[in-house]
Amino acid sequence: MFKRLFFILRLATTWGLVVMLVVALYSSLPLIGQFALPALLFGFGTLGLVIAGAFSHLHRVRMIAGRIDNETLDNRQKRLIEIPLEAGEAFDLVDAAIRELPGVEAVRSARDSLQVKAKVARPHLYGEPPLRRWNPLLWFAPSHNLLQATVTPAGDSGRVTLICEPESPAWSDWFLVDDGTNFENAEAIARAITRRIGERRRGEQASAAQTATEKELTEAKLHLLHAQVEPHFLYNTLASAQLLTRSDPARAEAMLGHLIQYLRRSLPSAEDEMSSVGAELERALAYLEILKIRMGDRLAVQVDVPEALRATPLPAMMLQTLVENAIKHGLEPRTGGGTIWIRAHRDDGLVAVTVADDGEGFNSKTSGTGIGLKNVRERLRLRYAGAATLSVIANFPSGVAATLNVPASVPTSGVIPNV
Repeated sequence: MFKRLFFILRLATTWGLVVMLVVALYSSLPLIGQFALPALLFGFGTLGLVIAGAFSHLHRVRMIAGRIDNETLDNRQKRLIEIPLEAGEAFDLVDAAIRELPGVEAVRSARDSLQVKAKVARPHLYGEPPLRRWNPLLWFAPSHNLLQATVTPAGDSGRVTLICEPESPAWSDWFLVDDGTNFENAEAIARAITRRIGERRRGEQASAAQTATEKELTEAKLHLLHAQVEPHFLYNTLASAQLLTRSDPARAEAMLGHLIQYLRRSLPSAEDEMSSVGAELERALAYLEILKIRMGDRLAVQVDVPEALRATPLPAMMLQTLVENAIKHGLEPRTGGGTIWIRAHRDDGLVAVTVADDGEGFNSKTSGTGIGLKNVRERLRLRYAGAATLSVIANFPSGVAATLNVPASVPTSGVIPNV
């Protein structure tokens, strides 16, 4: 109550002094100065309208802000807003929020200085100016308000200083009111910034949830691959071992040993899906040793993987997929068989692991569904976010070469010859 009375008293006193000055000047005029009644009526009428306008202003401010205090009654508003974004992103967000403000005009923004300035047209709340308004507090009020927003970098966030004020000097606040328009503008911009930050956070959460779902799905597929060792491979291996127990027990024992080694590394575990180049190479070699016993001289294997590179992290079963593709689509369909090369080298912060063969190569008879390679690419995307790649090219003079390029985590050296 005290703030309201003081506000009304301040305006009435200021306008009263102005009215007294006008009446004194009027009285000093020759001829018409002797008629004091019109001047007195004008003076008391103006003061009455000023008091009525002050009550109207208080009522509107209370409707907008829900309270009456020094902040809400002030014609000039200042806000300090913390935005949890880098300064450039915070500036873009503030600039967009200001441009969407109703009545905004003449927006000037400078991204280098992180500053936005604009004019906002005042709404005509009580009719068109000036004669159709009966509120002296608005007779000489400016038609626009000014906005200025400055973004200050603060580490990983941006601090916004927002100023909303009338398009008139500060001394005019003793006589004029803004009907809460600058408070309304400041609150509107703050709400817009909060809404945009919320939308951004929800988008990031939705994207993270989608990525997590995709990763879980891919890992589930991987676990399924772990759990279901190819039935015909197991059947053929066990059948071959059974036959060899009669004719060549030593080879049968070697085949079963390699099968045990392969199964031990292929069964699913509760650990993370990441393995290493060395562990994946041992799994692939156990698989190839079984096939060498079955295929005999039709299969040759050459390995050139430096010891220093074997600790490089590599997603589980990824190398195995490339080796199985080389056998199934490259060498098995070929009558004379062929050679598989497994090689690795370091190249500009990446480790390149290549599986190559000199089999049938790209043709319609041996091409598969591509699900295995698609799964490899998807797992690389989810695991490395674009930092790892899979390339599949034709080998010379025949066959296919598939290369995994993954980030290296240990210092390595050495370069291998091209396949």
